[in-house]
Parts: sequence; structure tokens; C-alpha cells
Amino acid sequence: MANHKSALKRVRQTETRNERNRYQHKTTRNAVRKLRSTSDKKEAEKLLPEVNSMLDKLAKTNVIHKNKAANLKSSIKKHVNGLK
Repeated sequence: MANHKSALKRVRQTETRNERNRYQHKTTRNAVRKLRSTSDKKEAEKLLPEVNSMLDKLAKTNVIHKNKAANLKSSIKKHVNGLK
């Protein structure tokens, strides 16, 4: 266990950030899943900017790698463009 006040604070901060990152990551994964499962083009085009924004935020805070975010954004954009 940590012996210094600063180390105790770091433990608290890490737990808080870890919880927040896990929540945001899971929420984004669910949003991507929902977008991929939709077959309605209008609904997909409405969801696309929201999901792109979520992916950008995860990449900015290094929860996911920036290239992974770019690959996901590209694949969901292809999906939306392929809908009728």
C-alpha cells in the first residue's frame, strides 16, 4: 500500500479515471455496434457524427489508439454509404 499522501491521491485519481475510461469505451463500442446493425440510412446518417465524435474523444485521451479510431470511423462510414 502507498505510504505518501501524493501516492494515495494518485491511487484515487487512477481509480476514477479508469472507471470513466471503461464507461466511455463501453458506451462507444455499443454505439458502433448499434450503427453497424442499423439498416435505415437516415438513422445511420444521424448516428454517424455522434459515433465519430465519441471515437475522436477516446483517441484524444489515449483510451484507444488514433489509428484504431480512424479504422473504425472508416469502416462505419463505408457501412453508411453502402446503405440504401
